[in-house]
Amino acid sequence: MATKKTGHRLETEIERCRSECQWERIYELVKQLSTKLISNDDMAELLLGEGKLEQYLKDNPLKQGASPRGLRPKLTDVRKHLTAALDRGNLKPEFMQEAKLIMAKLNYVEGDYKEALSLYSKVGLDDLQLVASPPYRLRMIAEAFATKGLCLEKLSVSSSTNSLHVDRDQEIITCYEKAGDIALLYLQEIERMQMANIQNRSPKPGPASPDQELSFFLETGLQRAHVIYFKNGNLTRGVGRFREILRAVETRTTQNLRMTIARQLAEILLRGMCEQSYWNPLEEPPNQSPLDDPLCQEHGTKRYALSRRPKVYMGENIFCPKENTEEALLLLLISESMANRDAVLSRIPEHKNDRIISLQSASVVYDLLTIALGRRGQYEMLSECLERAMKFAFEEFHLWYQFALSLMAAGKSARAVKILKECIRLKPEDATIPLLAAKLCMGSLHWMEEAERFASMVVEFGDKSLEFKAKGYLALGLTYSLQATDASLRGMQEDLQRKALLAFQRAHSLSPTDHLAAFYLALQLAISRQIPEALGYVRQALQLQGDDSNSLHLLALLLSAQKHYHDALNIIDMALSEYPENFILLFTKVKLESLCRGPDEALLTCKHMLQIWKSCYNLTNPSDSGRGSSLLDRAIADRRQLNSITLPDFSDPETGSVHATSIAASRVEQALSEVASSLQSSTPKQGPLHPWMTLAQIWLHAAEVYIGIGKPAEATACIQEAANLFPMSHNVLYMRGQVAELRGNIDEAKRWYEEALSISPTHVKSMQRLSLILHHLGRYSLAEKILRDAVQVNSTAHEVWNSLGVVLQAQGHDDAATECFLTALELEASSPIVPFTIIPRVL
Repeated sequence: MATKKTGHRLETEIERCRSECQWERIYELVKQLSTKLISNDDMAELLLGEGKLEQYLKDNPLKQGASPRGLRPKLTDVRKHLTAALDRGNLKPEFMQEAKLIMAKLNYVEGDYKEALSLYSKVGLDDLQLVASPPYRLRMIAEAFATKGLCLEKLSVSSSTNSLHVDRDQEIITCYEKAGDIALLYLQEIERMQMANIQNRSPKPGPASPDQELSFFLETGLQRAHVIYFKNGNLTRGVGRFREILRAVETRTTQNLRMTIARQLAEILLRGMCEQSYWNPLEEPPNQSPLDDPLCQEHGTKRYALSRRPKVYMGENIFCPKENTEEALLLLLISESMANRDAVLSRIPEHKNDRIISLQSASVVYDLLTIALGRRGQYEMLSECLERAMKFAFEEFHLWYQFALSLMAAGKSARAVKILKECIRLKPEDATIPLLAAKLCMGSLHWMEEAERFASMVVEFGDKSLEFKAKGYLALGLTYSLQATDASLRGMQEDLQRKALLAFQRAHSLSPTDHLAAFYLALQLAISRQIPEALGYVRQALQLQGDDSNSLHLLALLLSAQKHYHDALNIIDMALSEYPENFILLFTKVKLESLCRGPDEALLTCKHMLQIWKSCYNLTNPSDSGRGSSLLDRAIADRRQLNSITLPDFSDPETGSVHATSIAASRVEQALSEVASSLQSSTPKQGPLHPWMTLAQIWLHAAEVYIGIGKPAEATACIQEAANLFPMSHNVLYMRGQVAELRGNIDEAKRWYEEALSISPTHVKSMQRLSLILHHLGRYSLAEKILRDAVQVNSTAHEVWNSLGVVLQAQGHDDAATECFLTALELEASSPIVPFTIIPRVL
């Protein structure tokens, strides 16, 4: 009785070791089996043959694509053990099947593919039962199907008929799919068994079960089917196979495999599938798909039956993607979490190879995430993902650079500049990085000293980067030009403008075929009021790039500075034929039309801009409070001219500024507008700030036209629409002052101008109009001071010089007044319809 119990316990232990591939333990257990149960000598032969074969494969692993050929001396004992067990025939039928499966596997390892296939035929591989089979037997069957598929691939089809080729390919794929499904089932059973052992373990635990590893044959069964599908051009079935594997309940052994498959499937979804050819994972794939090669004869797959299939994730609340980018993003986020969890961060030499593999795997995931999130414009989320990648990024330029670019796209410019500094340290020979940093500093950050430093860095590259040296001088010139715009002292302005001009001339001499160098040189000459020279260079820029909108705009402004208004308007119309949605060109057109074609044409252009704005941005105007159609809708729907429309009044202010002359003024406007918004309305504006700034500018331009033709009521309505968007913009307040002056309310106008200057102390137009009111009130000294401050801010504003002359003349300073009048005349002769500085100055 004790012998039977001991034998049962021994058999259970052998079964467990075979399931968990603990082949070293098998030898000890076989010795115990032979001494206790003499009748099981054939079973001992089977176990020894299997153990030695598996140990050999562990020490001499097979590789994908290799073709094993010839007898191997180390496997002689394996064949002896298996032959002895098979020849004597004392084994039970199920163990006899196992012996044949092991022998077939041995034949494959030695390169005898036909004999291996013959043994599988004798066993009846397709008829083997999976129900109630122990895990080790599931592994043997899975490996058998994989080995059969490998053998069929190795043997060529002797017949030339195409149908046999198709049948052979189908049989191979079916073998691999069955192998993969049974392999997943085996791994799930092993994990379930190990978890049960852990839960039922006694207080004195035995040895811990080792982590399971995928053998060559199991891995082949899981990965080979989709490779053949893709090779044959059947992308639909390949994607379907990927999804089947990913839907199976995860095990620790398949984690790395799942990450690889998820990444590969995401890449296919992003690069090889469009929304029209997508089907969600819970649907049956289409019989015919544009994804598949039309010459591929295998349009479908013959479904096969298995008595047991691996468990899959199921439930009512499981998320199911609806389109390809959504599924790709889900897969990549899963892959990213797995890559972060398994990251190898140790810097010791022994872990170098593992660390490189971990980094490469993570980098591929993050590159694909960049594609997926970039398509949707989700740069905020992308920057958060890449921030998690920084654990991999020690001395890794690619990840740092990707992080910097994502921060740029997400609008986090200050942080992007800090990351770019690290990129410069990692790759100091790359001139594009400091150029990119300079562009950021010149833009929204307005860090001119930093921009100058980065641009100088490019210039100092010297012979190492001649191709970028011109770009460096271009960036340096832009920095000086912008610094001149911000400078408060006239002498400093002139010095910076001179430096900018020299830098642009150097850039143009280094790169005479670069239209940007010629354009910015022309723009700087125009700002310095060297109009004839500027015309020559802007024409060069247009010869190099004839459809550049900024060059066309500058040409129109230069013509307007020479008082050729009709020619300038023709240039603007030509530019708008190429760029019909360019609002900066349209704003200039309104000014020119007011002079050349009359205010009615200018107002129609304003109405046209409203239509373009609505079609471009498709946003809901926050001024529409639901009490009837908004002014925008009425202006678009009404067939009459805009100047005959009665404009309703709405009050729904929000944050932002229409046009800030400095970063400080912009921040003040935003803060004040937020306060006004919190007091009057909680309705948010949709989307980014720029579209609403553009809409406010349209209303202000319409108001300016109405003021020019003496219609204060209509102008007030337009200003109110802009105020609903940005109530504390200095431009809105300035326009309110203009309307008050038109109505003869001098005190009210003075109050509006003072409020505008309290927000933007350097707003020249408000300074000039306020000084005239003060002059009217007899406060000459204060008026003179304000005008002299305005001249320091903008020394080319002829209206300011003329007003200064008027104030000085009233004080009896005739000689100084004469000089001011002469300066005003000289500047007015070269002044464009709008300031040259409205043209963007960015790299």
